[in-house]
Amino acid sequence: MNHDTTRPSGPRGVVSSHSVFGAPCWVSLTSRDLDATQEFYGAVLGWRWRSGKLGDRFRIAMVDDTPVAGIAAVASMWQMAVAWTPYFAVPSADEAAARAQERGGTAAVGPISFPPGRAALLADRDGAAFGVWEGELFADWDKWQQAAPTFIRLHTRDAFDAAIFYGEVLDWATERPDCCEVRYEGGEVVLRSQGTVVARIESGALGAAPDPTIRPHWQIHFTVEDVTACVRAAETHGGSVLSKGSEEAVLRDADGAQFTVVRA
Repeated sequence: MNHDTTRPSGPRGVVSSHSVFGAPCWVSLTSRDLDATQEFYGAVLGWRWRSGKLGDRFRIAMVDDTPVAGIAAVASMWQMAVAWTPYFAVPSADEAAARAQERGGTAAVGPISFPPGRAALLADRDGAAFGVWEGELFADWDKWQQAAPTFIRLHTRDAFDAAIFYGEVLDWATERPDCCEVRYEGGEVVLRSQGTVVARIESGALGAAPDPTIRPHWQIHFTVEDVTACVRAAETHGGSVLSKGSEEAVLRDADGAQFTVVRA
């Protein structure tokens, strides 16, 4: 791999995946019904919507003028589970997918071209799904972090084993300039990009558990002003509440996708 030290930008000055490689750069939801999904998340998280460059099956969630998440109505077409998935920025989707498979992971979709980039949907060796993205980012990384603060946590069988897998696939904690830093803090593996905590990995998930909420998976956390209001809106619009407190709630949308809201 070419370990360049530049921070290239895409057209119109949008930062490319080379500049924040290894870090989460996008979150995407598979859906069976775009209209219902847009209505649900518009009510719960206040998102507005626009069409993307990828056709009628895709929508982009907006906070003010910043894209913050994507929805793809491909769950039925590709026989995929309805779920939220984090995408990590990489210099080469093909190389990242090959590395994942060499280390016991699997490739569910791709790598395939999705202008303005290239993507693959993968799973680690414990079955947790994640994606990689190469190319122009949907939004400047700093603006994306500020517009809709998103945090991801991997619930997995063995945090150290998972950190080794992802580190080798995504070039974490390498000699390459600007790579993500990995530390063990408070019983978890903590990932930082440019000084910002962007992910955590914790042990304890059970690979053969019948309940998918305790099998290895990446959980998407959205920061909100009012957790109670989000819970109420989710229930009103056909969702369900898996757990709730004053600071945090785990919700399931009307299509079955699980996510967490956390008070800002």
